[in-house]
Amino acid sequence: MKAILKIAGLCILMYSTSCESHKENHESVSTFPVTNPIRKDTLTTKVYVCQIHSAQHIELRAMETGYMEKIYVDEGQFIKKGQLMFQIMPRLYQAELERAEAEANFAEIEYQNTKRLAETNVVAPNELALAKAKLDKAKAELSLAQVHLDFTQVRAPFDGIMDHFHVRLGSLVEEGELLSTLSDNHEMWVYFNVPEAEYLEYQSNVKKDSVINVTLQMANLKPFEYPGKVTTIEADFNSETGNIAFRATFPNPKGLLRHGETGNILVEKPLKNALLIPQKATFEILDQRYVFVLDKENVIRTRHIKVGAELTHLYEVKSGLKESDVILLEGLRKVKEGEKIIPDFQKPEYVLEHLELHAE
Repeated sequence: MKAILKIAGLCILMYSTSCESHKENHESVSTFPVTNPIRKDTLTTKVYVCQIHSAQHIELRAMETGYMEKIYVDEGQFIKKGQLMFQIMPRLYQAELERAEAEANFAEIEYQNTKRLAETNVVAPNELALAKAKLDKAKAELSLAQVHLDFTQVRAPFDGIMDHFHVRLGSLVEEGELLSTLSDNHEMWVYFNVPEAEYLEYQSNVKKDSVINVTLQMANLKPFEYPGKVTTIEADFNSETGNIAFRATFPNPKGLLRHGETGNILVEKPLKNALLIPQKATFEILDQRYVFVLDKENVIRTRHIKVGAELTHLYEVKSGLKESDVILLEGLRKVKEGEKIIPDFQKPEYVLEHLELHAE
């Protein structure tokens, strides 16, 4: 009788232990959201670092040697075309002009006297021709003296903004020395470099006489309010980088952009029939991108994928997935290879509408 009771007790204990073990295994299987890749047409944005230049940006240099006598403008001031900016001491050139004027007057008198004598045949025609040549020479020297005097005044060739000064009042200025720079900022030229493969793609997709519209992202990461367009492509590729320079033109009516600024050019590119997955559904190992894919038994399997374009919260998948695959959407750090889960399927359309949520 005691033996029977012992056997019965052992059976009950084994059954209880088996139930508890089964219950623990069941409870260890967790639920995670999963979804499918989705295929659709969309847009991707290419980002290029850019340099911002004024449409007209010139160096102002001294045309004559002398002391800086007057500066009529200030740094950062808006200058009108023809406005006097710098005056280099003109006294020497003023004296040369006065001497040239006197010589021209003397030559004029001599010519008129010779002309009257020639009319009465007192002097030969050659004498008159010689007097005329002397007069022409004197007038030419007068014009040259006037040019030299004019060169002592530096005037603005166009409307623009004055940069900082490289000279001060009283400085000895040499011919050709840099005085300042002048920038016309009503229109800006923005340069960015494009790799050869992308250049060929642009050229094949852009129709004749059409333009590439672009957006400028400023240094504070805010978009510039006026759109721009690519107006020219340089002739040659850079043999060291394999890039070619594009130039986009932007209107700048409020003068916000200045010469020398930096930013990013954003170019939208259409993606046809692209296979898309959320970025948060991926993880990276040694610069390679992976996802967790569920097999038919809902077991986690690691899958390597090749990523194409990078969109906001999304990746374009070039290879490694198909639309029917079920991928783990969240909780990537809580699972491991070969683990079984309970899938909570979410439609990819719903997932795309809620991509502001970050991966856990």
